[in-house]
Amino acid sequence: MSPRIALVLVVLLAILGGGALLYQQQERSRRPDNAGVLGQVLLKGLKAADIATIRIAEPKATQSGQTLTLQRGEAGWAIAERAGFPADIARVREFALQLLNLKVGQSEPIGEQDRARLALDASGAQLELLGADGKQLATLIVGKKYFKREVDNPEKALGDGRFVMLPADPKTVYTVSDPLLLATTRTGEWIERASFQVAKVRSLQVKYPDGAGWRIERSGDNADWKLAGAAAGEKLEITKANAASYSLSLLELADIAPADAKDTGLDKPILVNAATLDGGSYANKVGRLQGDNYYVSFTSAKPSDKEALLARHVLLIPKSKLEDTLKRRAELLEKKVAGK
Repeated sequence: MSPRIALVLVVLLAILGGGALLYQQQERSRRPDNAGVLGQVLLKGLKAADIATIRIAEPKATQSGQTLTLQRGEAGWAIAERAGFPADIARVREFALQLLNLKVGQSEPIGEQDRARLALDASGAQLELLGADGKQLATLIVGKKYFKREVDNPEKALGDGRFVMLPADPKTVYTVSDPLLLATTRTGEWIERASFQVAKVRSLQVKYPDGAGWRIERSGDNADWKLAGAAAGEKLEITKANAASYSLSLLELADIAPADAKDTGLDKPILVNAATLDGGSYANKVGRLQGDNYYVSFTSAKPSDKEALLARHVLLIPKSKLEDTLKRRAELLEKKVAGK
């Protein structure tokens, strides 16, 4: 090889080497500084079996309270703020798995103003996980929902994810792909919803605070309903009587009222008393309507374990589940055809 060709090869190698170095530098500059954390698990080392307490605080919450504490016991998970009322185990498990599977979708530096804008300051939901010994396993601040595109109503939209922050690293904001809708202190989202259910009603009496009321009864499961004290020309509409009684077998909980709930209306309630074909006897008080739910207290002459638990609390039952039972007497009667 001639010296001239060798020199040309050396120059070419230098050019190629310099080009490769420049390409690497350009690619490095395009690569985000946080690329090393993208896709990583956010709450490292967290195990579902180690979690004994989940505490959520929402400083701006007004409806159900600003703190919710879920505690694991021998009988399962319970809500401390509702005197140990059972939590929905499936919901707790779902939330724990959500937290375990949180992965970093994006990571950016953040300042004080942006923390406030994204509700990652003291106004955001504060999440704390504790072990059986009371020691802290993980903490997380859950901020506003994250959207990939603009939406009309961010408050009601599900969201594509959530802005979150680790309190130990207040200068970094993370986005995760789970909207974490269960990061809430609304006890209605957490309670075990199974309620008392009165099936195969034999007699049903409803009495209103003004003294008005009605009573229907039947002799057997397939027998027709009779309206007690029916006047001449009054005829009970059987479908409405069926709906009034059958609704009691479809009840479900919307929530449990706090122990210090005031103005429940249970001091002047609608009384709903039912006896069943199998000898059961139930006395219920229906109080004031709170939003879409009635305050209700419940007692059973021979309560099951579940019924005994419910009897110790003031319940919130959806209005839609009780409206057929709470109809006025005139609404249960067949309408007279004009001219007859």
